[in-house]
Amino acid sequence: MTRLYSKGRIMGHQRGKRNSHPNTTLVKIEGVENTKDATFYLGKRIAYVYRAPTEVRGTRIRVIWGRVTRTHGNSGVVRTKFSHNIPPHAFGASVRVLLYPSNI
Repeated sequence: MTRLYSKGRIMGHQRGKRNSHPNTTLVKIEGVENTKDATFYLGKRIAYVYRAPTEVRGTRIRVIWGRVTRTHGNSGVVRTKFSHNIPPHAFGASVRVLLYPSNI
């Protein structure tokens, strides 16, 4: 079975020296090592899938959806915006970077 998404890791919120900006989350995508490679993922949907302590509609699995907005720096890290800000306990967790919408 082939995977229809790329793996990524949440690195944290975008921040300055003192202030954190939780409306933008930095994500490192697996296998992306420079800005040129990261441009392929611009506009792609991104999903943070996690297990919650309580059931809603018969399942504990929840998803926060987001989108890759632009690159960040030169090492292939991207900036993302989620429908709800990513909570700090998710830093270091994995996300799924889906391969749609396509821009080719």
